[in-house]
Amino acid sequence: MRKVIFHYHFFKNAGTSLDSEFKKNISKKQWVTQEFPGAIEPNRAQVADWVTREKNAIVFSSHTAHLPVPKIEGVQCLPVLFIRHPVDRIASIYTFERKQGTDNFGAVLARNTSLAGYIECRLALVRDRLCRDFHAHRLCLNYHPIEGDEQVRAHKALAELPFVGVVDRFDESMEKLESWLRTEGFAMQLKAVRKNVSRNLDESLDERLAQIKSEIGAKLYRQLLDANAEDMELYRRACEKL
Repeated sequence: MRKVIFHYHFFKNAGTSLDSEFKKNISKKQWVTQEFPGAIEPNRAQVADWVTREKNAIVFSSHTAHLPVPKIEGVQCLPVLFIRHPVDRIASIYTFERKQGTDNFGAVLARNTSLAGYIECRLALVRDRLCRDFHAHRLCLNYHPIEGDEQVRAHKALAELPFVGVVDRFDESMEKLESWLRTEGFAMQLKAVRKNVSRNLDESLDERLAQIKSEIGAKLYRQLLDANAEDMELYRRACEKL
C-alpha cells in the first residue's frame, strides 16, 4: 500500500508554514500542489486523478481540493488540516488581502475599506463563505448530504478525521502531527516555524480578539460571532480533540 500525505490547505490556517516543514523532509519533486474547480464531482475526480498521476509524490497540498480524501486502489491518503478561531482568521485574511498586489475581489475590497467595512461587505454576500462558517462548509463535504445537515456532517468529520491541528496551538499541533505521521511510516521532523504571517502573533489570541473587537465595534463583533456560530463550536471541539 502506497501512503501519501494530503494537506487540505485552508486559506490563512498556517498552511504555508506546514508546507514549508514538509518540504524540508522530502525532495523537491515529492511535494506537489494543484488547484481544482469548485463543482464537487469534477473536483473529486480531478483530485483522484492527480494523486494517481503523481506516482513519486509524497505530500499533496491544495487550497481547493474537497474532502473526503480520494479512494484509490493501492493508495492510502492521510488527510491533514488545521482549524483556526474564525474571528482571528478573518482579521488575518483582511490584513493579507490588503497587502496583495492582485485585483481580485477580496484584495480590492480590503485595500479600499476598513476591517469593519470588509466584514460587513462579505457578510452581506450570503453565498460568500469566506467569513461565514468557513470551516463547517469545508468539513461537511466529507460526507454525503444524506447523512445530515452541514453542522452534523462537519462535527462528524472533525471527530473522525485522524488529525486536525489548531493554528493558535501550532507548536503542540506540530508535535502531534509528527507523532501520528511516525506511526504511519513517515519519520519527519516538523518544527513550529511560522511563514506567511499576516498579523502579530507575539500577542495572545485573547489580546488579538480584544483588539479586533475594539477596532470593529461590539455590535459588528457580535454579528460576526453569530455568523460563525458553527465554526466557533468546531474550534472549541478541535481544541478539545487536540
